[in-house]
Amino acid sequence: MQQVGQAPRRIQNRADPAPSRLNYRVQRWMLTPGIRLGLRIGIPFCLCFALGSAFMADPQRRDALNLFLSDLRASIQERPEFMVGLMAIDGAGGNLSEDIREAVALDFPVSSFDLDLEQIRQRVIELDPVAAASVRIRPGGILQVDVSERQPSVIWRSRAGLSMLDEAGAHVDNIAARLSRPDLPLVAGQGADLAVPEALALIAAAGPLADRLRGLVRVGERRWDVVLDRGQRILLPPDKPVRALERVLALSEVRDLLDRDVTVVDMRLRARPTVRMSETAVEDWWKIRKINGYGQ
Repeated sequence: MQQVGQAPRRIQNRADPAPSRLNYRVQRWMLTPGIRLGLRIGIPFCLCFALGSAFMADPQRRDALNLFLSDLRASIQERPEFMVGLMAIDGAGGNLSEDIREAVALDFPVSSFDLDLEQIRQRVIELDPVAAASVRIRPGGILQVDVSERQPSVIWRSRAGLSMLDEAGAHVDNIAARLSRPDLPLVAGQGADLAVPEALALIAAAGPLADRLRGLVRVGERRWDVVLDRGQRILLPPDKPVRALERVLALSEVRDLLDRDVTVVDMRLRARPTVRMSETAVEDWWKIRKINGYGQ
């Protein structure tokens, strides 16, 4: 109830603070993570890409930029602390060191940025006498090459000549004459290089005959012949040749087999080993038979 003497209150119409449906949807859409990421990153990226494309569209600008980058790169790479002026080789003999320098063929000084160490290592490993190699750059601008040489274990006589092989059958080097390495055993025949471990096992088993051993011959790329002095030969089977050779050595120790006038001991048939006498021994044997009356 309105009191006497008071002015009537005016009713003011205030605007609704709630957004409209369209504004609400726009605000919700702007709060979406993908849209926010696009506004923060996508639009600046597209703008920079458009500006960069417009700048690089001019050939003169591209050439000037490439020249600037090349000069900048050269100024960094050719600094004294990045230059390599020497190559040091450890673990290789004189001839191998020369072969390595020829295979690498670097024109010093050269920037370390221009050196592919893995490629250099592969070139070194491709040399036959090299078993393993490592390449690194030492302080002071030195290209260090550490080499592990293959150690020759046998001499292989083939149609191509004489060559030294390591214990695995890998080629080490060529030699001109057998007398150049009299300390190494001799193997011959096609395919002998593929069976060097077996040959070394036979040579080790033939230790009691080391003074008489002349070498091993690979026959048919499947078995070995042991060649001794005085024209004697031991024919071994393709399977378990070491055991067959040990049988011959045991028989020779008991019966002096290899000290007799024997030319061939054939062990190819494990159940029936045979012995071939020399012509002189055969003639003497026939004479003895005739004297004793067995030849009549």
